[in-house]
Amino acid sequence: MASEEFRAKILSGTEVAKEMRQQLAAEVAQLSQKLPGFRPGLAIVQVGGREDSNVYIRMKIKAAEEIGIKAEHVKLSRSTTEAQLLMRLNKLNADPNVHGIIVQMPLDSENKIDSHLITDAVSPDKDVDGLNTINEGRVAIGDLSGFLPCTPNGCIELIRRSGVSMSGAQAVVLGRSKIVGTPAAELLKWNNATVTVCHSRTKNLDEQCRKADILVVGIGQPELVKGSWIKPGAVVIDCGINAIPDPTKKSGQRLVGDVCFAEAAQVASYITPVPGGVGPMTVAMLMRNTVLGAQRAAEKLLTSAWTLRPLPLSLQKPVPSDIVIARSQEPKDINQLAYEIGLFSGEFSSYGSKKAKISLSVLNRLQNQRPGKYVVVVGITPTPLGEGKSTTTIGLVQALTAHKNVNAFACLRQPSQGPTFGIKGGAAGGGYSQVIPMEDFNLHLTGDIHAISAANNLLAAQMDARIFHESTQTDKALYDRLTPTIKGVRKFSNIQLRRLQRLGIYKTEPSTLTDEEKVKFARLNIDTNNIVWSRVMDLNDRYLRKITIGQSPTEKGLFRETSFAISVASEIMAILALATDLRDFKQRLSNMVVAFDKSGNPVTADDLGVTGALMVLLKDTVEPTLMQTLEGSPVLVHAGPFANIAHGCSSILADRIALQLVGPDGIVVTEAGFGSDIGMEKFFDIKCRASGDVPNAVVLVTTVRALKMHGGGPAVTPGAPLKPEYVQENLTLLEIGLCNLIKHIYNCKAFNVPVIVAINTMTTDTAAETALIKRTALAAGADDAIVCSHWSEGGAGAVELADTVIKACNKPSNFKFLYDLNMSLEDKIMTIAKEMYGAGKVEYAPKVQKIMEQYKKQGFDKLPVCVAKTSNSLTGDPNIKGAPTDFTLTISDMFVSAGAGFVVPMVGEISKMPGLPTRPAIYDIDLNTETGEIEGLF
Repeated sequence: MASEEFRAKILSGTEVAKEMRQQLAAEVAQLSQKLPGFRPGLAIVQVGGREDSNVYIRMKIKAAEEIGIKAEHVKLSRSTTEAQLLMRLNKLNADPNVHGIIVQMPLDSENKIDSHLITDAVSPDKDVDGLNTINEGRVAIGDLSGFLPCTPNGCIELIRRSGVSMSGAQAVVLGRSKIVGTPAAELLKWNNATVTVCHSRTKNLDEQCRKADILVVGIGQPELVKGSWIKPGAVVIDCGINAIPDPTKKSGQRLVGDVCFAEAAQVASYITPVPGGVGPMTVAMLMRNTVLGAQRAAEKLLTSAWTLRPLPLSLQKPVPSDIVIARSQEPKDINQLAYEIGLFSGEFSSYGSKKAKISLSVLNRLQNQRPGKYVVVVGITPTPLGEGKSTTTIGLVQALTAHKNVNAFACLRQPSQGPTFGIKGGAAGGGYSQVIPMEDFNLHLTGDIHAISAANNLLAAQMDARIFHESTQTDKALYDRLTPTIKGVRKFSNIQLRRLQRLGIYKTEPSTLTDEEKVKFARLNIDTNNIVWSRVMDLNDRYLRKITIGQSPTEKGLFRETSFAISVASEIMAILALATDLRDFKQRLSNMVVAFDKSGNPVTADDLGVTGALMVLLKDTVEPTLMQTLEGSPVLVHAGPFANIAHGCSSILADRIALQLVGPDGIVVTEAGFGSDIGMEKFFDIKCRASGDVPNAVVLVTTVRALKMHGGGPAVTPGAPLKPEYVQENLTLLEIGLCNLIKHIYNCKAFNVPVIVAINTMTTDTAAETALIKRTALAAGADDAIVCSHWSEGGAGAVELADTVIKACNKPSNFKFLYDLNMSLEDKIMTIAKEMYGAGKVEYAPKVQKIMEQYKKQGFDKLPVCVAKTSNSLTGDPNIKGAPTDFTLTISDMFVSAGAGFVVPMVGEISKMPGLPTRPAIYDIDLNTETGEIEGLF
C-alpha cells in the first residue's frame, strides 16, 4: 500500500538521528575550541566476532566519526574469560580519555560470563548504554541526571518530535524488558504520563492497548499489535525488529516490527517505521550520551572547582601534644579525597586507606589547563628547634581550603628517619596544623627513600665490583665477560652501545672492535683516590662517617677508605626532586658522576651500565604521595633532599601536579628548607630554573624565640627547657635580633617577589613583641606582616595570612634569578655570598682552585651553584648569630652533582651523616602491643 494512503504521519528515526548527529558534531566542535586537543572518546568492547554484532558496531563507529567522536573498537577473542573482561573494563573506566563505554551484547565467549555483572562493571559515569544498575536505579526514582537508556530515550525523543504532549496522557508500554519496556515506562512516568505496563501475561491485551494515547511496543513478537488494538489518533512507537519469511525478497525474508504497520498506520496519528524508526535513534542516543560524558569531563577541566569537604577541628586549651591531636582526628578515606580534588580512578594508587601515589598521567590530562599560583614558604635563620615552616605551610593551606574555599595544595618533602629517631623528631607540622596520619608521614610512607637507598647502593656496588674485575682480569677476559655469547648470540646491550657512541666508536658488533677499541670500551680505569660516590642508609650513624671496605681476603687487597651518607643526601634524591618527567629523570641518572678516571675524566652511572637498573628500582618513586591535613586539605609529599647539602625542596613533579589540579584560581604552597639564604635561594635559582615555574609570593616565617636568639639570647638546646629570656617578654633582646629578619626580607626582595612575613606565635609571646616585629618587617619592605595562630587554632588562625597571600598572588610576577648561568663559578659564588649571606669576600682552598679549573674544562662551570653550608648562621660559622656583614666566606671543598645539575661548593665541614645525641628520641618510642599504636614518636 502506498505511503500516501496511510493516515498516520511517519516518525522517521533516520531523519531525527541525522539532525541529532549534526547538532552533536557542532557541540563537539565547540568543545575543541574551548579545549584544544580535547576529543570525546568512546570504547566499544566486543567479545567474539558475531557478524550481527559487527554490523551494529560498524554503524556506531560510522556515527561516531561523523560527529567527531574518537571510537575505539576493543576486540577480545572468544576465549576471553569473565575475569579478563572485567580487568579490561577497569582499565577503560580509569582512562580519562574514554568518556563512554559500550559492551556489545551478546557476549560471544567460549566461557561463561555473567552479562549483568559485566554491565554493572562499566562505571556509571561512562555507561552510555544506561544499563548499569545505578543508572537504572536513578531513572526509577526520577533522577535523570545520569545516562538514560538509549532505546527508551530515543522513544521519548520521537514522541516529543510528534508534538503530542506526554503530560497527562495515557501511555501503555507493551513489554517489560530491562533494556526497553521497564525504562521506557519510567521515562514516560517522569514525563508526567499515566503509565500502564503490559506483558505476555496481561489479560485482555488488546483492550489495554486501546486505552493508550501513547503506545510503546517492545514485546518481541512480529506484528502482534493489530490496527484494531490501537486507539484512533494514538502515537505508536514500535521498538521491535523481527525477520519474517518473504519469498519476494532476495534474502528470503524481511524485517518487521511488533506492530502490524499497514493496519496501525490507518488508525494512529504518528507511527515509527521498521526499519528506520527506533533503531537509528538508539545509535543517536548512544552518541548523545558519549558527547554528554565528554562535556561533563570538559566542564571539570574548565571549572576546576573542587568539592572538598573539610574536616572540623575540636580545639582544646591548652593545646595537647601533636600525637594526641593527630590521633583525635579520623582522616578521610584517601579515595574520597582524590575524587574531591578531581582525580580519576586510574590516576592514583591507594596505599591503604590514608595515602596514595598519584600517576604522572594527570599532567597529560591537564596539559591544556592553566596552572595555579605558586607560593613558597621560607624561614629566617632558625633555632635548632625549627621555627614552624611546615606548620605554617599546612596552616595556610587549611585556611585557604577550609575557610576561604580556594583550591589549594601543600607540597612537602618526605622526612628522613634519621631526624625522626634522632633530635628533631617528625616534620609533619604541629599543633592543629599537621599532616595525618603523622606516623605514616614520618616513617616509611610509600617506600621512596628505601628505593633510593637501594638504587644508590646498587650503583656503589657496581662501581666497586667493576674496580675489582678490572684489577684482576686481562683485557681480553674483561671484554669477553662484558660481551658474552648468550644462546649463540653475542651483542652489545643498549647501554653499552651508548657508551661506545660517547667514545666515538660507531660499531654495533662486538667482534668488529679493534684491540685498542676493546680496551677503551672495557676499562673505566677509575682512580680510587678520586671516587665521589658513597653508600647511604636512612638513619643517623656517626660511625659510618669514615669506614674501610674490601678487607675480606676475597677482595685480594683492594680495600679503600669510604663513607656512608644519610639517604636523603644521595644525589638520586636531588635528581628525583628536580626531574621534570620520566625521560628527564633517566637522563639525569645516567649523567651522575661517581668517580673520575686516572686521566681526570668523569665516570658516570651510564658508563657503569646501571642506568636502566636504577630506573627499574626507582620507577614508582616519581609518583608523589597524596595525604591530608587535620582539616582534610590535600598534601603532596615527595622527595626530601637536605637543604644544607642539596637544594632542600620537594619535587618539581609534585608542584606541577598540584599546580594543574588546583587550576588557574588555585594556590600551591610549597616550602624551602632552612632559611632564605639556603633553601629559598636554591628554590629560586635551581628548582625554578629547572622547572620554568614562576613563583608569585614568598611567605617568610619568623618567631619571637629565634629573633631573641639572634639578639644574643642563651643557647637553644633540643630537649632542654627554654631559658627565661625566651618565655618572658624581652623587647631589648628582640630588637637586637631583628637584624636577622631584616636580612631575610632583603633576600626575598632580591628576587622581585612579594614577601609576606608570617609571625608564628607561641603561647609565651606578648602583643608588644609581635607588634614590634610587624612594625620592623613593614619598615624593611615586607608587603605585609601577619600575626598567625595556626598552631593553636588550625586554619582559622591563618585566615588573615591567607587573605594576604591571595592578594599578593593576584599581582603580576616580576620574578628574576639572582645570577646568570654564563657567569663564572667564582662570580656566581660571590653573588650568592654577598647578596644572600652578607659576605664581603670569598676565599678558596688551594684544591678548590684546581677543581674549578677542571670543571671549567668539563663544562660544569655553566651549572647552577648549590652552596653547602651551615643552616644555623648566615655565615659559615654556626655560632655566629644575627646578620653580620663583610665577613670572609671560605670554600673548603667542591664537588659536582652532574645528574642533579649543580656544582656544590662546601663551606666548612658539612657532614652528610648525622649522629645520634646522648639521648635520642629512640628512648621514648615504642609500639603498644595491645593497641598496635606507636607511642612516643613526638
